[in-house]
Amino acid sequence: MADKERIGVIGLGIMGKPMARNLMSAGHQVAVYDLFPEPVEELVTDGAILGTSPADVASKSDVTVVMVQNSPQSMTVALGENGIIEAADKGQLVVDMSSIAPLVSQQIGKELEAAGIDFLDAPVSGGEPGAIEGTLAIMVGGSQAAFDRAAPIFDATGASAVLCGDVGAGGFTKLANQICVAANINALAEALVLTSKAGLNPETVFNAIKGGLAGSNVMNAKAPMMFNRNFQAGFRVELHLKDINNVMDTAQQMGVPLQMSAQLQQVLQALFNEGNGTDDHAGILKYVEAMAKVEVKKD
Repeated sequence: MADKERIGVIGLGIMGKPMARNLMSAGHQVAVYDLFPEPVEELVTDGAILGTSPADVASKSDVTVVMVQNSPQSMTVALGENGIIEAADKGQLVVDMSSIAPLVSQQIGKELEAAGIDFLDAPVSGGEPGAIEGTLAIMVGGSQAAFDRAAPIFDATGASAVLCGDVGAGGFTKLANQICVAANINALAEALVLTSKAGLNPETVFNAIKGGLAGSNVMNAKAPMMFNRNFQAGFRVELHLKDINNVMDTAQQMGVPLQMSAQLQQVLQALFNEGNGTDDHAGILKYVEAMAKVEVKKD
């Protein structure tokens, strides 16, 4: 234990709480903070150290992990009143594992660097199951030295971690991931709607095509959810909408037209407006079904 750095975790939601648990299980001293007291109390009962603010967590940590919902929350946690920047010692490392706009990550990194604090943006893919199992895919932006220092955190929370470039590169890579995932889910939904309209069993269609070029991790995970009509969230529609909004905001700032991402934004926004924001993103199927007046379900 003595050779392990003290770790702070700020944000104990669907992803942050199991990640904090995995760090504790790996033998790290972990200080925790969240706006909601329940997960804090739960983890403190199990051996975590109580943090009363982001600044307080930073004062009790050598490396501080941030896992919050979006860019404004990351900005507040890092740079706002009672934020990390107010209490972190020079040489501390901040690892923001939230999925936020990469240009915002670059801004945070620049201000922390000016205060002598190292920074990595390190968003993840794998959803709640990956956070619980410690099998997240971690996409990292920052220096090699900071990446190497964060390796014990990545080992405890993920199955893979790739340094993609300088600060912001992790976020850009995560946006790329979210484009591909949403596009695959939408294409899968259209495929199952079309074949269901033709009278085929969607489970049979899935079994027939999953071994070919169309097969993918997305298909293997989401097709059974679709034909079993199981939309219990592993990754919510509203969170994927947030990510695609970040895609489009970033693309606009950079002058990059993204036609498919723009369409996905409309699909996800429509689902959210219909009250389906807490569904798993496999619920993109509902949008396609509504357009075609066809329901996908296995025989």
